[in-house]
Amino acid sequence: MIVPVRLVSHAAMLGLALLFALAPTTAGAMARIKDVATFEGVRDNQIVGYGLVVGLNGSGDSLRNSPFTEKSIVGMLERLGVGNLEGYDLRTRNVAAVMVTATLPPFARRGSRIDVVVSSMGDSTSLRGGTLIVTPLTGADGNVYAVAQGPIAVAGFAAQGINASIVEGVPTAARIENGATVENEIAFDFESLNSIRLALRSPDFTTALRIEEAINGALGANRADAVDSGTVVITASGRIDLPELMARIENLRVEPDNVAKVVIDARSGTIVVGADVRISEVAISQGGLTVIVKEDVVISQPEPFSIGETVVVPDTIVEVQEREAQFAILEGGVPLQRLVDGLNALGVGATETISILQAIKAAGALHADLEII
Repeated sequence: MIVPVRLVSHAAMLGLALLFALAPTTAGAMARIKDVATFEGVRDNQIVGYGLVVGLNGSGDSLRNSPFTEKSIVGMLERLGVGNLEGYDLRTRNVAAVMVTATLPPFARRGSRIDVVVSSMGDSTSLRGGTLIVTPLTGADGNVYAVAQGPIAVAGFAAQGINASIVEGVPTAARIENGATVENEIAFDFESLNSIRLALRSPDFTTALRIEEAINGALGANRADAVDSGTVVITASGRIDLPELMARIENLRVEPDNVAKVVIDARSGTIVVGADVRISEVAISQGGLTVIVKEDVVISQPEPFSIGETVVVPDTIVEVQEREAQFAILEGGVPLQRLVDGLNALGVGATETISILQAIKAAGALHADLEII
């Protein structure tokens, strides 16, 4: 049996110079201001709470391993008038302790509904079929802003027998659509603002200047001012309808500019290359190594009329073949996307491509940030 462990094509590197050519510079895509920046003060807020999910079919927390669940059950029943349960040996498996998280949108009014995410804290195996009981959700300041309750919806499932089990998705995390009611509003006097501050999602001086020019061109000169790479200040002079002004500003289109970057996911072999990435003239050589493992089976039998046993003796031969590396010279100014496309077309795998990109960066020929996740 011959098992090729790894084989890298060297002929692929010989054709790189023929495939790489200078590509024309393409204009960047136009984007709305609302897609590249946010209005300062108009933001979401995270809220969180601790609660109990009841009604589980024996898939809840084991109280021996989750003492906080037992204490929560006792406290809840005492508040509901059941009486003092301290010292009782509770053995229910139909209750699970959970963390409830939600995002409070800007300008959320009292009585509006928001979605919540429910996640198990203990050793519960599934939250399917459960119901979240009243759970206050607090913000970072400790105040309660919403209350969650309702039946939960679990996307995953778990099936278990004596000797086998199947788990699909994550049955210990769930959602409740419109599961929380907003009880308190976050104070924000929007109408009293004298200026509006835009915060860029990806700070960049070029993008900030283009936003300033777009706003001044639409509203008049000296209304917008880019104070740094991540902030543009807009003056709201006189009596003006701020929501109308923001609606006009957020729909203006600009061409955002970003730092040249290459992002590599080494686990999945995914490579994302920015449009502005360039490389200098560089010589590339990718070595190849082939390991061949040949294993034969030899049967050893005892002589006739002798004492012994027939045994199987493996005969293994390991051979390593290494070919001579050959260089391919890549001219300067070639977009890195052409390099990646050429390597893919010639059959060079993702692992080898990532190694080549890292080597080019180490040589100083890759003019971009190389980010490995």
